[in-house]
Amino acid sequence: MIKPFATMHLNDASEVTAPDGSAVRPLCLLPGAASFAEFKLAPGQTAKAVSHATVEEIWYVTAGAGEIWRSQDGRAEVTPLEPGTCLTIPLGTTFQFRAGTQELRVIAVTVPPWPVDSPDEARFETGRW
Repeated sequence: MIKPFATMHLNDASEVTAPDGSAVRPLCLLPGAASFAEFKLAPGQTAKAVSHATVEEIWYVTAGAGEIWRSQDGRAEVTPLEPGTCLTIPLGTTFQFRAGTQELRVIAVTVPPWPVDSPDEARFETGRW
């Protein structure tokens, strides 16, 4: 089966608001495998704490600074976010992130792809901030 090539430029992607309150620009998609997006938080903004019902993510910070809190199975940690930081959000992890004094930008791979038609994917949780 031949699959089409996908090409997108960040400036052409529509911005939507994620359930956690961050600004998201969905980018390319490999149906059934993974999706790719950019997330942004304004300076001083804190996202709502969430966990995911079916997806896992890998994040890579491209600009700004901030922190992410991750909690799973009785363990929790706060990790500084700065350009070059790469991290994972395994299934079942509750997490919350916030920007410092500059806009925070993160690109992320979601596996499997983010289920755009599922309002229950992001489950609101009690966060650190």
